[in-house]
Order: sequence, then structure tokens, then C-alpha cells
Amino acid sequence: MHPSPDISVVVPVFDEEGAAPALAREIAMAFSGRNIEIIFVDDASRDDTLAVLSALKAELPQLRVLRHRKNSGQSRAIRTGVMAARAPVIVTLDGDGQNDPADGPALVDALMAGGPDLALVGGERTKRQDSQAKKVASRLGNGVRKRLLGDTANDTGCGLKAFRRHAFLELPYFDHIHRYLPALMLREGYQVAFQPVGHRHRQTGASKYTNLGRLWASASDLLGVMWLQTRSRRPQGVDEV
Repeated sequence: MHPSPDISVVVPVFDEEGAAPALAREIAMAFSGRNIEIIFVDDASRDDTLAVLSALKAELPQLRVLRHRKNSGQSRAIRTGVMAARAPVIVTLDGDGQNDPADGPALVDALMAGGPDLALVGGERTKRQDSQAKKVASRLGNGVRKRLLGDTANDTGCGLKAFRRHAFLELPYFDHIHRYLPALMLREGYQVAFQPVGHRHRQTGASKYTNLGRLWASASDLLGVMWLQTRSRRPQGVDEV
């Protein structure tokens, strides 16, 4: 029986048959020499994403492929992967190939060097390879969110993160939670940190989001997370007697 991995890399994908195989190979190369598993979660893709990933398992023995029976969104796919993960440390990347897997090990090293109270190290994209409209909308949204939630994050839209599995599973789940992980980790009494990572042009496929769609979802989510912050009560530790 294979030993349990030290790191589980979780990648949500939806209609990414063009990007997924190359991304899986890049992840394996970036984490070469480390004990990892790679979990791709196919969110009920309509193309051949599942087929190309399944075929890749013969080449990459550390690859696992999960599939949703019904499309349920990026946050649910991430949670599915985290729940299936066998390692205590999780790394997430977007499935479109714009996150560079080579940045992942440094996030893990920063997480492990930070002590048990550091639960998340998030990437902050430098030189973003997106349209000007998308960058402006993201800058505005991040500014409003940071001011209202005090989560210290400049770029919660970056899919590249390293975090402790047990801390993630302590958080209240809702759709789009992946954009609020820093605020929710702080709510639970953990520490969070950030460091710059690269960002690449999308080579295949198309974005699954629109600026208007993000704005509509963000407004209601932001209010919900603000409410959660007001309802937090922490015991400052637990002692068994």
C-alpha cells in the first residue's frame, strides 16, 4: 500500500480538455521529489476533459480523477477534492493553466515554516494576464472586500493557495467560499499570509465567469461573510481534564 502523501494538489476543472493534461504534467514536474497526490475534480464537463485525464493516469501514477455527476461550481469542486485528499496540506490551482504550478512548492514551504497557527498562504498574482476590464473589476472588488472584511488579502481571486486541510474543513461551506478563505480562516483564529506568484495567458478554452456575474455573486457573498464575522465566538483553546 502506498504511504499517505504529504501534499494533495487539488485542481477543479470544467470543460478544460485542452489545458488539463499539460497542467497535470506541470504539477508533477513542479513537485518532483515530494510525496504528493494530484486530484483533478471534473465538474461535469461537457467536453472530453474526463477522458483525457483518465487516460493520463497510466502516465502519472499520483493522479486521481474525481467527477461530479452534476455541475456544481468551483467551490464545490475544491471542497470535493479536499474531502477526498489524503494529505494534511492542500495546494489548489485553477484548472485553466493560468496559475504556474512552479510557484506551488514555495507556498507550501512558507506554510510549513509558519507554525501551526498559520493555516493559509495565498498567492497574489503579479503582471496579471487578463483583459483591462477584468483587472479593473478585480481591483475594485478586492479593495471593497478587503476594507469591509479586514482580511489583509490583495487578491483573493488567485486560485493558487496552500492551506491546512483540517482548517479548511472547519469553515462553514457556501458557494464561492474559495474567494473568502482568508477572512474565514481569520474568523476561526488562524493566521494567513501571502506572497507573489506568476500569472500566465490562457492558452485554451474560455473563462467561465463574466464581470457582471462576479459582481452579483460577490455582493450577496460579502454580506453573508460580514454576518458570519459578527456571529463568531472562539473558546481560545480547549483543555481536556
